[in-house]
Amino acid sequence: MSTPFTADAVEAIKRHMNDDHTDDALIIVRGLGGRPEAGTAMTTGVDAEAIEFTIDGGERVRVPWGETITERAQVRQAVVRLYREACEKLGIEARGSH
Repeated sequence: MSTPFTADAVEAIKRHMNDDHTDDALIIVRGLGGRPEAGTAMTTGVDAEAIEFTIDGGERVRVPWGETITERAQVRQAVVRLYREACEKLGIEARGSH
């Protein structure tokens, strides 16, 4: 679990995901995290290999990026890709704003 990000950057990414993208996080967990029954998902970690969520208040689920992230700017693109892949897997339409 290596990370190219400072602690402040990780906190900013988590805050942004939890303030603005909780629905997207839940879709990622349901579609790619192997937890289709999840009711809530909070972003709890980000590193070079994966994004981590806590679902339903307890269980931790890591969803791999599918590539190694080396810069903070790559996180947004990687989250959008995971979101779209999860939507496709779940058979739901992705919102156009992503």
